[in-house]
Amino acid sequence: MLRRSLENTIKSKLGKRKAILLIGPRQVGKTTLIKEVLQDRPYLFLDGDILTVRQSLTDPNVETLRTIFGNHQYVFIDEAQRIHNIGLTLKIIVDNFPDVQLLVSGSSAFELNASINEPLTGRKWEYEMFPISWQELEGNGGYLSALQQLNNRMVFGSYPDVINNPGDEIELLDELTGSYLYKDILAFGGIRKPEVLEKILRALAFQVGSEVSYNEVAQLVGIDKNTVSNYISLLEQSFVVFSLTSFSRNLRDEIKTNKKIYFFDNGIRNAIIQNFNPLELRQDVGALWENFLLAERKKRNAYQRNFVNGYFWRNFQQQEVDYVEEGNGEVRGFEFKWNPKANAKIPAVFEKTYQTSVKIVHRENFREFVV
Repeated sequence: MLRRSLENTIKSKLGKRKAILLIGPRQVGKTTLIKEVLQDRPYLFLDGDILTVRQSLTDPNVETLRTIFGNHQYVFIDEAQRIHNIGLTLKIIVDNFPDVQLLVSGSSAFELNASINEPLTGRKWEYEMFPISWQELEGNGGYLSALQQLNNRMVFGSYPDVINNPGDEIELLDELTGSYLYKDILAFGGIRKPEVLEKILRALAFQVGSEVSYNEVAQLVGIDKNTVSNYISLLEQSFVVFSLTSFSRNLRDEIKTNKKIYFFDNGIRNAIIQNFNPLELRQDVGALWENFLLAERKKRNAYQRNFVNGYFWRNFQQQEVDYVEEGNGEVRGFEFKWNPKANAKIPAVFEKTYQTSVKIVHRENFREFVV
């Protein structure tokens, strides 16, 4: 089993009288991780996919829960988003069973957060989990082994099953995009037209690294702008995509309204457009590199608890900075180039205005950016 960055973090929170929530997309290893954390401890496993479990944990009273838990000190509720009013149930458990360590996993951020956040305020530790990060890849096989996989990770992404089953990547990714991508969104997002969702995803996949116009996507798909916005919001909440807004503080000619949208996993993006060609045969290497780096940076910041904001920057003179990160009163800029010898035009106005420098991140020095 690939060791995960969050394992020690979760272990350090055991016994501190708060629920531990692990949230993220399907098939990234949430259940496996929590079972690994609890492997030397007797625990009760409750699967939210099972009807009787859902019925028992929907609006239960304290005595019902006491009967269910018995003498178990550790209780693991999996697929918690499937349980109606799960937030109130978890609140009852935390408030009335101080000696029970509750661990909860859920795959649908929009459903789970909506029903959990308010009831569990001050009662939980919450963590996001993603496909395998570069740091985890290095930690399990070493730097050189990870580096040998770079091209494959750019094309096939980093889902655990994809990494663990070389040769079956395309089949596994087709299955993931055919089931995981839509299952929670269709179930909880109120979407009645999956074909519209697929068209939006394809449009976004072809625009990775470019600014996305919701009006243009709406015209391309044949729906209104608000529907596009709602669908993209659901895709973000379900960990399929994430967005960067434009960075603007001082200059009148800075772009202030547009967004760039990226995928949490390159393999998912490539499966959506059905392009698994090797890098040397592709025209979109720059977009894949940018998507890979930003997804890895997002994982890094989440696992290391770096509370920063990410943006892109552009002005009306078409000067750009691929990624701007703001945190602890500091602004840093990054430009992404797959080819270490490629020329990069760094906007002097950006560096002067924000009193910072822009670092070029390429395939020979990217480790510092993602680890």
